[in-house]
Amino acid sequence: MSPGMSSMQRVLTTLGHQEPDRVPLFLLVTMHGARELGVPLREYFHDPALIAEGQLRLRARYGDDCLYGFLYAPLEVEARGGDVVWVDDGPANSGEPILRRPEDIRDLQPLRVADAAPLGRALTAIELMKERVADEAPIVGVVMSPFSLPVMQMGFDAYIELMYERPELFERLMQVNIESCVDWANAQLAAGATAICYFDPVSASDITPPERYEQWGGAVARQTLARIQGPTATHFASGRCLPIVPEVAETGTAVVGVSAHEELGRLKAACAGRLSVLGNLNGIEMCRWTPEEARAAVRAAIAAAGPGGGFILSDNHGEIPLQVADETLQEIVAATREYGRYPLTEASGG
Repeated sequence: MSPGMSSMQRVLTTLGHQEPDRVPLFLLVTMHGARELGVPLREYFHDPALIAEGQLRLRARYGDDCLYGFLYAPLEVEARGGDVVWVDDGPANSGEPILRRPEDIRDLQPLRVADAAPLGRALTAIELMKERVADEAPIVGVVMSPFSLPVMQMGFDAYIELMYERPELFERLMQVNIESCVDWANAQLAAGATAICYFDPVSASDITPPERYEQWGGAVARQTLARIQGPTATHFASGRCLPIVPEVAETGTAVVGVSAHEELGRLKAACAGRLSVLGNLNGIEMCRWTPEEARAAVRAAIAAAGPGGGFILSDNHGEIPLQVADETLQEIVAATREYGRYPLTEASGG
């Protein structure tokens, strides 16, 4: 790591839209921790001590600028008794919907974090990471947006129908999910998380028409983020967000996680002074990158979004696939140190 700044100082400087010693790098690796420790994914994610140790070892290996409190996407559904589908070499997925009929929403109550064992594993892992890292590096906690979570709660098609055809039940579901989300986010902050990543892929312009964002995902985000007792980053998990940047900036979030399909320089310009940008290396392409391709992608991203601060280099989805090789991650790290030093130069593309 660069001796001049700690990771926390580096990140805070760039979030203040100033240039730190170098562009911060968030390698959002989750499943790689199980590989590092030589245990199956399911065993790894059921043991908070393994999760914390995996994150700490990965950061020691790569020297990136954060620890990641994310376990797997259906964690919040599992906390309500939902099934989780495990595979040996990829992320866990949600099983059968817990809301079988729209009418089931009437009986749904806010989730009590204190009573949810799956969430307790994540909280313990965050506490263990905090004990080891203190304030040297940020710990990023994760919640699913109340607007996006229903895809796992009831299925995509049923949820889309609910939005358009059952507005009263849609609003009821949003209010229950908002209460649950706020409680879950604040519990992670109390456990030691520095900030909360608010995953909201359904709000991305690829899924929700941009003209509907203000009414749907944006309205939910404003209600939710105002009650989270710490800084937040909104991540669209590979989805496009350029058409809604002005509205996203009004939700109170500090950072936007952006797609590899966005023109990064244009998006950075749209966010300038209002939002910092997190992204946008293509995690799928990363699985087959040559060293030269990895270096070229890092250099291009830094050249497009690095000048002036306000940019954290990361993947575009919020979770790097397990199939991305150690050698590729090491190349990304090395290229960030080479091309990301401030002041950026012509050699770095700046």
